[in-house]
Amino acid sequence: MIDARTLDHQYDEENLGFPEPPKAEERKLDIWEKLSLSLVGLGVLIFIVLLFNTPLRGTWLGFILAFAPMVAGGALYFWLSYKNTVPGIKNDGNFYKNITSRGSLGWVAGILMTGFYIVLYWWPQYLEGGVRLVDPSSYAISGAPATHWFLYGFIYTLALIVFGIRMLMRYRGNRYQQIRTLSVMFFQLGFAFILPNVLMLFNQPEYYFSYFWPLKYDYLFPGTVSYLANSPGGFGVFFIFWGLVMSFLAVPVLTYFFGKRWYCSWVCGCGGLAETLGDPWRQLSDKSLKAWRIERWMIHSVLVLIVIVTASLWINSVTQGKVLGEFSGGAAKWYGFFIGAIFSGVVGVGFYPLMGSRVWCRFGCPLAATLGIFQRYFSKFRITTNGGQCMSCGNCSTYCEMGIDVRAYAQKGKNIIRASCVGCGVCSAVCPSGVLKLEGGSFKDRYKGADKPVQAFIDSIKHVP
Repeated sequence: MIDARTLDHQYDEENLGFPEPPKAEERKLDIWEKLSLSLVGLGVLIFIVLLFNTPLRGTWLGFILAFAPMVAGGALYFWLSYKNTVPGIKNDGNFYKNITSRGSLGWVAGILMTGFYIVLYWWPQYLEGGVRLVDPSSYAISGAPATHWFLYGFIYTLALIVFGIRMLMRYRGNRYQQIRTLSVMFFQLGFAFILPNVLMLFNQPEYYFSYFWPLKYDYLFPGTVSYLANSPGGFGVFFIFWGLVMSFLAVPVLTYFFGKRWYCSWVCGCGGLAETLGDPWRQLSDKSLKAWRIERWMIHSVLVLIVIVTASLWINSVTQGKVLGEFSGGAAKWYGFFIGAIFSGVVGVGFYPLMGSRVWCRFGCPLAATLGIFQRYFSKFRITTNGGQCMSCGNCSTYCEMGIDVRAYAQKGKNIIRASCVGCGVCSAVCPSGVLKLEGGSFKDRYKGADKPVQAFIDSIKHVP
C-alpha cells in the first residue's frame, strides 16, 4: 500500500518543495554574429528591391548584390554560432522554440515554403523577377536565359550548401556526419545543378546523373528514351545506359553492401535538403505504429503505381495505342501532377516545419521503397544495439527523422534493419552511451529467416497488417 505522501511526492513534486529548475539564460549574440545577421537582412532587402525592373536586374552586379550578402551572412553566422562551443550535438530547447515545435513561426515557415512550391509549379510567371536576376549565371553555365526551373535549382543548391555549413559545424565532432554532409553538397552542386546545365551549353539533353528511375520517373518513359536516343553526339545513348545500370544494377549491389544510406544519405538531393535545411525539424516525425502502418502502405503503393504507369506506357508504345488507348498517357499525367508535383514538392519540402524533414522520403519516394526492400531483406547493413548499455534517454527515437522508435529496438537488443532507415547515423551520434553502431556484417545473421530472404520477403507480403 503506497501512502498518500509518497504518491504526492511522485506526482506533485512542485507542491512538496521540488519546483521546476530555473530556465537557463539564452546565449547572447556577439557583435560578429549580429553583423552576419545584418548582412543577411541587407541581402534580403536588396533581393526584394532587385525583383522589380531595375537597371541592375539581369546584370552580374545585380546578381552578386542579390545573393552574396545572404549566402555569406548565413554561412558566417552558422560558423560563428558554433565555433566557440564545445563540439557535440546540442538539441537544447528544440521542443520549446517556436519555429521548431510547430509554433506560430513554424506554421509561418511551413506556409511560406509550401506557397513557394505552389507558385513554382502553377504560377511561375510571378517569379519572373527572380528568374531574370539569375540570368547571368544561367548564360554562363548553360548558354541560355534562366527559366523558373533554373531559379529553383539555384536556390535549392544554395540552401543545401549554406545549411550544409551549419551541419558541418553542428556535427563537427562526428566524422561520419561531416563526410556524408560534404558528399550530398558535392553531388547536389556538381551532378544535380552544374553538370545538367553544362550539358545544355553543348547542345546536349539536360540530364541529372544523381537521379534515376523510379524517383526520376520519366527517365524510363518511352518518349524520354526516344528523345535521348536521338540526341546529337550519342550522349543520350550513354544516359539511357547510365539510368538502366543505376536503376537495376547499382541499387541492388550497393544496397547489399551499404544499405540504402549510400543513396538516401550520401547522394540524393531530396535527402540532402532534408538533412541540411530540414535538420532543425527532424524531431517532428511521427513515431507511432499508426504512422508506420500508413508509411508502409503509402510508399509501396507509389512504387507499384509508377511500375504500372511505366509498363502501360511501353505497352502503348509497342502496340501504338491499340491496347490501352489514352489510359497510359492520362495515368502518366496524373502521376506527374499528384506524386511528382504535389507530393514530392509541395508536401515533401513545404511540410518540413510541420511533419519533419523526410515526409517525401518516408511516405512517397518510390526509389526509397525499392532501396528499402533490398535493405530489409538482402543487405549486410544494420544498426547493431547493445541493450545492456541503454539508459532509455530516448534521444535516438526523438531525433530519428524516419519515425523509427530506435529505443524500442535498443532495449530489446535487436538489430535495426527497418526498410525506412536511411542510415543517417544521427541516432548513434546523439546516443550518450554508445549503444548504437552502423555496421555491415554477415548477411545471414541480420534477422530470423535471413538464410531464405526471398521466402521472408514473400511471407512479409502475405502478412501485411
